[in-house]
Amino acid sequence: MSAPGAFGGVELRSYIREIPDFPKEGVGFKDITPVLSSPEALQASVSALADYAREVGAEVIIGAEARGFLLGPAIALGAGCGFVLARKPGKLPYTTVRAEYLLEYGTDALELHSDAVAHGARVLVHDDLLATGGTAKALCDLVEQLGGTVAGCGFLIELEFLEGRAKLEGFDVRALLGYEAG
Repeated sequence: MSAPGAFGGVELRSYIREIPDFPKEGVGFKDITPVLSSPEALQASVSALADYAREVGAEVIIGAEARGFLLGPAIALGAGCGFVLARKPGKLPYTTVRAEYLLEYGTDALELHSDAVAHGARVLVHDDLLATGGTAKALCDLVEQLGGTVAGCGFLIELEFLEGRAKLEGFDVRALLGYEAG
């Protein structure tokens, strides 16, 4: 069932631009740049996800390169949390931990500084979009490698038809907007 689209009096769904056949034929790309360019939509998105972070008792927000960096720091600020970066391999200057995940044709990986999450810290995993769940599951794995607790997983959009939520079984998952078809 698709998530409702009104937050803080703003109908967020109306700010998501659908771009057909991008990046390849048959894909309906969900473009969030109109959300980012609207002060009202941006505030509504950040506020709703910060509310969720507070609801689950998050102490830290983790976001993946690159789109998890767009809203993640603002959500952290709104929730009174810190923000930590998960980056592609070789991009962080300090010692790191690593989690690999499957792509359609191969694997990818994310790294996190080895001191980014304190043992026992409650962490909200964030990305702009939940699709197949690989990136979000890798973020959960990184948090757990460092002894943190995944308090929840918060997204602006969930592509429900890709069933990424199944990879996050056992974790609390919330998306502001859900799409049942591509």
